[in-house]
Amino acid sequence: MLSHYSQPKMKKYKNTSCNSGILAYETGRDFILVQFTDGEKYRYSYKIPGKKHVDEMKKLAAAGKGLATYINKYVRERFEGKQG
Repeated sequence: MLSHYSQPKMKKYKNTSCNSGILAYETGRDFILVQFTDGEKYRYSYKIPGKKHVDEMKKLAAAGKGLATYINKYVRERFEGKQG
């Protein structure tokens, strides 16, 4: 039986600007998990920092551009969880 807490499958961030600090991401119904180039992973959810931010972050992640800037400008330390 598979656990619903199975390890997410990260997608490589396109990084169209070629200078992003983001390596990969994974999206779910109500969250986005972002892996930075230092290996740290941060989970942003509808709970923290909220639906508006998470939905925008999902769009930027899919486009491969602007996600790190958005995080730095609007959400910074407002994340639900962190894993190394």
